[in-house]
Amino acid sequence: MRTKDVVWRAIVASGPRFKHMRTDGDQVVVSFDEIGKGLAIGHGKKLRHFAIAGSDRKFVWANAVLRGNEVVLSHPKISNPQAVRYAWSNNPEDANLVNKEGMLAVPFRTDNW
Repeated sequence: MRTKDVVWRAIVASGPRFKHMRTDGDQVVVSFDEIGKGLAIGHGKKLRHFAIAGSDRKFVWANAVLRGNEVVLSHPKISNPQAVRYAWSNNPEDANLVNKEGMLAVPFRTDNW
């Protein structure tokens, strides 16, 4: 094979890593690096292990949905979300955000309280 015939492919070395969070009204939109061919749900039909908090700093389990290559989080009791945590526990076995290569997302938190 000649050098010019080699096709270089990006190697995905990690699961999705937190990149940025932005609020959109009463929702939080989270974006990631290391998404490979895109984000997916690893097992089950719903994303699990995402929590959000408002200004009271009390975390509740969030409703989490994939929207393209972002995750949108909300909770009916939180109108002004301030922080997000994902898989932030001693044993986050229910965490199921993956990239399409099957690698689990890296746990993260956006608060420093």
